[in-house]
Amino acid sequence: MQRFHNLDLIGTSHISEESIREIEREFHAWNPTIVAVELDRGRLQSLLENAKPSYSPALIREVGVTGYLFVLIGGLIQRKLGNLVGVIPGSEMKSAVLLAKDNQRKVALIDQDVRVTLRRFSKLFGFKEKFRIFIDLFRGPFIKDLQFDIRKVPSKQAIKRLIGFTKNRYPGFYAALIGERNEYMARKLVHLMKRDENERILAVVGAGHEEEMMSIIRKKYHLIEKIG
Repeated sequence: MQRFHNLDLIGTSHISEESIREIEREFHAWNPTIVAVELDRGRLQSLLENAKPSYSPALIREVGVTGYLFVLIGGLIQRKLGNLVGVIPGSEMKSAVLLAKDNQRKVALIDQDVRVTLRRFSKLFGFKEKFRIFIDLFRGPFIKDLQFDIRKVPSKQAIKRLIGFTKNRYPGFYAALIGERNEYMARKLVHLMKRDENERILAVVGAGHEEEMMSIIRKKYHLIEKIG
């Protein structure tokens, strides 16, 4: 969790009961007027309706084969992990939204449309990276040393190591799924922060986004101040 001006930014795990409790604590401590979440409109609707993911092959035309396979396999893995810990993936985001609605606070959706992200992933995640990830799944040059309790949010040190490894080893993967979205979400949050500085914003994002997003937010915020 990090605070900057009128923003309280929380990094969460999407399958952690601990994250749900942290959001509740911060909500009551910070008393936000806006709750911002790492969701787009479609994903929010699916969470609120408890809808099962739909992976129609028709989606391939929109997001490409690589993007389609990623969402198919990634969704399966996340659900399996969620079943292990007894938490539905995305529960912490849903909890944040319902907490806002129950207390008559505004909700802001700050993530880009998932179809844009998956199209970018199909474009940037090339053959060389696919080959690397295939080899790494068997050799495990890094992941074997990175152990953490999936019921909890990983430590900042573990996240930093994992993000650094991903950025160097799979730059296209990192750019499409993390880097570009960090920029997008940071820009949305800075807009909210500057639009009305009396607003108190509680933003909930995945733990892998928190550090870099806050760095971007600080730079963009100060740049706007200098220009203004």
